[in-house]
Amino acid sequence: MALLFVGVLMGALDLAIIGPALPAIQADFDLNNRQLSWLFNIYVLAQLVGTPLLAKMSDRYGRRGIYVLCVLGFALGSFMLVIATDTSMLMVGRGVQGLGASGIFPVAAAVIGDTFPEEKRGGALGLIGAVFGLAFLIGPVIGGILLQWAWEWLFLINLPIAAILAIAAWRLLPGAGAEQPLPFDWSGGVLLTAMLLSLAVGVTNLDTVNLVVSLSSLEVWPWLTGAIILLPVFWKVEQRAEDPVIRPSFFKSRQIRVVMTVAAGVGTIESAQVFYPALAVAALGVTESVAAWLMLPAVFVMIFVSPIAGRLVDKMGTKIIVNVSLFLLFAGVLVYGLAPITLTTFIGGGMIAGVGLAAILGAPLRYIILEEARPEDRASAQGLLNIFLAIGQLMGAAIVGSVAASKGGGQLGYQMAFLVLAIFCLLITGVSLSLKKADAESFS
Repeated sequence: MALLFVGVLMGALDLAIIGPALPAIQADFDLNNRQLSWLFNIYVLAQLVGTPLLAKMSDRYGRRGIYVLCVLGFALGSFMLVIATDTSMLMVGRGVQGLGASGIFPVAAAVIGDTFPEEKRGGALGLIGAVFGLAFLIGPVIGGILLQWAWEWLFLINLPIAAILAIAAWRLLPGAGAEQPLPFDWSGGVLLTAMLLSLAVGVTNLDTVNLVVSLSSLEVWPWLTGAIILLPVFWKVEQRAEDPVIRPSFFKSRQIRVVMTVAAGVGTIESAQVFYPALAVAALGVTESVAAWLMLPAVFVMIFVSPIAGRLVDKMGTKIIVNVSLFLLFAGVLVYGLAPITLTTFIGGGMIAGVGLAAILGAPLRYIILEEARPEDRASAQGLLNIFLAIGQLMGAAIVGSVAASKGGGQLGYQMAFLVLAIFCLLITGVSLSLKKADAESFS
């Protein structure tokens, strides 16, 4: 658990830790705002593309080798950032870093499924889930401390940690892969990569202030069109593949269909968190730094709730935890959408939504996937869950931005956007009611 916890924390921290370093990196490399945005986004895009491929490889060739490869890849990307001499090397290093991080979480979840008894998986998954709240909390603090010397230290510190993790993983993690590994599905992998990349670039380039005009621009519509065209082609290839990257039979399980729908919905609402400080600035008249501090109570709640929810999954099953979590998420977002925004309602709404978000993202969805997928497909199924979460996250930012812009921005615009998301969350809660009470719907 310590090995898995530190590995996931290392990958998650580099999403949160880079924020304080961006001004220094921008000054050193003379980056414009668009390049600066891509320095952040390329890490996320690399994770989106790499997750299903590396997860599948861990199913075929063993957890140990792929986990070590991911950790070393993350270290290589960190080193490239430290020694970068131009913008291109900086971007490539950040992409390599994201690619390495992409396999760490699904492999960690699969290892829990492989090694933990059923009655303890929820608690273990909940503890791993708490990492992301912890990373959000301590990332900026660590970044601020290391920046006293140089921004390169934010990435140089990863090297000894990665070395220790790689050695420990080689000693501790199970090394066996599939008994009879079939040829890797490179056609499916290439198509999936192209499809996800097209979707991500198209959505990232959307201008939510001028959504209609943006959809017709060359930076958006060719990419989105490409993703739409590639989807049925990818699905057809996977149905014929001996060992597909994403097994079509996953979707024969009602549990998995519901979980993926819920995951996309939760991802959509999760991405709205980045707009909470903007609402505080508009409604309370505070500075951006104060607005960020007002988020801390919600972050503290998320860190503590995730492991607790995981233990409750072990005792009560997944359905009730998913249902209650989604209702709390709905209630918290509804506060932002309808209530007069005061200091009390802002912090309270964030904490309520934080409880719901932490409880559902930490253990229950991943627990269901572990139960539904065959042991030899556990990492692939976890990777698929990550894809649906990421697609939701991409769409959520676009939805909030476009709804807020349609109302002229400011407090009214953001509250209308959160009201729309609250209604959307209520619909997702309704979908979750169709989950089975028993978490053992198996398929072959």
